[in-house]
Amino acid sequence: MKKGREFLLQISRRRHSTSSQTVKMDSSSSSSPSDRYSFNPKLQWNPEVEEYLVKAYGAEHFARISKSLTHPSSYSCIRVNTLKSISDNVITKLMKILDEKKFSSRTSRMDIREHGAIDEVDQGNFDKTPELGTTTRFGDMNNSTRELQIPSIYKCEYPGLDNVVFVKGSGPHELHYGDQAAQPLKEIIVSRKCAEAVLRGAQVFVPGVLACSSHVEKGDVVAVSVAVEQPGPDGKWGFGITRGIVLQGIQSDPQYHERSGLYIGQGTAVMSRAGIFRASKGVAVEMINRIYELPSFYDVLQGEIFLQNLPSIVATRVLDPQEGERILDMCAAPGGKTTGVAILMKDKGEVIANDRSHNKVMDIKKLAAEMDLTCINASKLDALKSVCQSKETKNVDIKDRNSDELDVAVKNSGYLGSRNGEAITCSADTYKTDGFTENASSGKTSNGRYLSKADLRKDARRMRNGPGRNCMGARVEISKGYMPNSFDRVLLDAPCSALGLRPRLFAGEETLESLHHHARYQKKMFDQAIQLVRTGGVIVYSTCTINPGENEAFVRYALDKYKFLSLAPQHPKIGGPGLIGHCELYDGKYEEWLTESEAELVQRFDPSSSVDTIGFFIAKFNVGQKDI
Repeated sequence: MKKGREFLLQISRRRHSTSSQTVKMDSSSSSSPSDRYSFNPKLQWNPEVEEYLVKAYGAEHFARISKSLTHPSSYSCIRVNTLKSISDNVITKLMKILDEKKFSSRTSRMDIREHGAIDEVDQGNFDKTPELGTTTRFGDMNNSTRELQIPSIYKCEYPGLDNVVFVKGSGPHELHYGDQAAQPLKEIIVSRKCAEAVLRGAQVFVPGVLACSSHVEKGDVVAVSVAVEQPGPDGKWGFGITRGIVLQGIQSDPQYHERSGLYIGQGTAVMSRAGIFRASKGVAVEMINRIYELPSFYDVLQGEIFLQNLPSIVATRVLDPQEGERILDMCAAPGGKTTGVAILMKDKGEVIANDRSHNKVMDIKKLAAEMDLTCINASKLDALKSVCQSKETKNVDIKDRNSDELDVAVKNSGYLGSRNGEAITCSADTYKTDGFTENASSGKTSNGRYLSKADLRKDARRMRNGPGRNCMGARVEISKGYMPNSFDRVLLDAPCSALGLRPRLFAGEETLESLHHHARYQKKMFDQAIQLVRTGGVIVYSTCTINPGENEAFVRYALDKYKFLSLAPQHPKIGGPGLIGHCELYDGKYEEWLTESEAELVQRFDPSSSVDTIGFFIAKFNVGQKDI
């Protein structure tokens, strides 16, 4: 574990040292001010939330966390499906794929290496040309001109994580665009969410484009910046940009100063300006130079690998599922942890995966099929209704009309969506619902009854959001819940404020009230989990937030309310301890956290630590003899 921690510390140091690298788009002219064509975001928080988090972490520590959140991790983490492959084989395949894609001229040489022990990494130099499969070490070479290089693809060295592979990225890079005053560089502005995806390796898609310079044509090189929400006079946050406005590229441009320090790279326009704002989907800009270079793994080795944050992989390991057990994943979408659990069980046993969204359940089923996992049973169920209210435990059919969130099963219609309130089909002009045939264009049913436009829109929306999007008429089961004490282990990766996700360029939408709402919601879910797990079983609770109210304060609630619960040691243990003591809230009340011994049993992943992950929290509970 010490070796793995030292290695990730070195990666964290190296990611900042690469900022001296420069990509000159025009070596003859680079007159752009460095402060404008740079990426130096400052995360904006709700003032009350910021005050609360400063109390929790201290001003200096919170400032480090806040800064770290604005940047992506310096590496991508891949979980290998060990039922279909091994890490060594995956590394070989990924190396070939990345080499074929010519990933990033700025990244270090893509050698396949297994990283060994590192001693005194700051005082030695790295042998940058090891043989394939040999161990890379630092030696006393006294060669100041040789750059330290880190293997680009390597196996995770933390004990218990032999199925994890890291792929190193690079950045931040300084971009010199080289525009001239008489001829400003063509630019586009993208939404914050689009920019956060681009920083993780995505391209710029049409819906994410907010503004564009005039006369941008297909093939033009454009500078890409991001619009981050700004406070308005009414106290609300907003972009202040009407989609489709023209960027002049001059200081009188209303958005000129707003986007200073928020340039995320440069790309080639795939569409003209007119095409971008006329189209509804597709790639608008292909990125060619980025502030951060991280490889994309879209459609790469499907079923064999899964891109997942390191703490999420740790959470499934901490659950420690065993072959033959019955395990519940209460909030399972998109299925990363669910499939991780099934693989650890060697696909022997039963994994129940629930989500309240039909389409998300379909995503879980699709992912399970890609990985050839048969022990996963995914169904639609609100986690707050996980405990059945009667002795009947059978799942209801999709056609059960007692639910307000009705999903319509489409058979042999090929329904694709709707246009102007009318259904669009690929093989028929009609579709069936509630036992009668309905004409998509006239709204007239087979029994002679005419439906209102509102009814047509409602049915079209149901079909669009439900199985009707699938020409095969796919459907999911709706669960009525489960009997108490019917699971060996329960994983509750709870919906949360997600304040630990990175890169994050804005955090002002969360208020103290919304943070308290998340915490209340999580407690209600946990109350359901307590009833469902058997005596002697295990509950793992996790979040992707840095909010102590959803983490340490939640654990305090669970231990105080359910005396038969106890915190269990976690393996592997990579994150740091939890927060100790309490925090005084704005209303004079105190939020109680953990004792020193309790804090050592949970895992808190700090975005500003050397592990360089998202913000995450894991608590593992052993369930004793219940008194409920």
